[in-house]
Amino acid sequence: MTHIFINIPVSDLERAKAFYTGLGAGINPQFTDENAACIVWDDNVYFMVLTKEYYSTFTDKQITDPRTQSQVLIALSRESRDDVDKIIEAGIANGGTEPTEAKDYGFMYSRDLEDPDGNGVEFFFMEPRAAEQGTEAYMAEQAQA
Repeated sequence: MTHIFINIPVSDLERAKAFYTGLGAGINPQFTDENAACIVWDDNVYFMVLTKEYYSTFTDKQITDPRTQSQVLIALSRESRDDVDKIIEAGIANGGTEPTEAKDYGFMYSRDLEDPDGNGVEFFFMEPRAAEQGTEAYMAEQAQA
């Protein structure tokens, strides 16, 4: 089984913990200290939010400013369009921002959220039949309905 750990540099660890738990994620205290927090989305997906100082011990490269530069695009699925809207609302209520308008492709609905440091996470819902059939077949089926 593969587990996904995404390392994210933050300027304020306590603020980052409050933000992500405000979205409904948990914290694994076994991997949380004054330098890092393990944000638990589910049994396979984790964010390691790390102070910038600690993050810099893992790389010799310059740490980008997520408010002005993009390093990675993270996308997490939700169970419904409503769940996408709810997590975005929770993110905004906990200090995040929505940098772009919602995108509705018919087979997929997505919204972007930036945490207080500017790190972006996209939340999306894809119609299960579109994922099974492929988007072209799904859209053709919808056009005939």
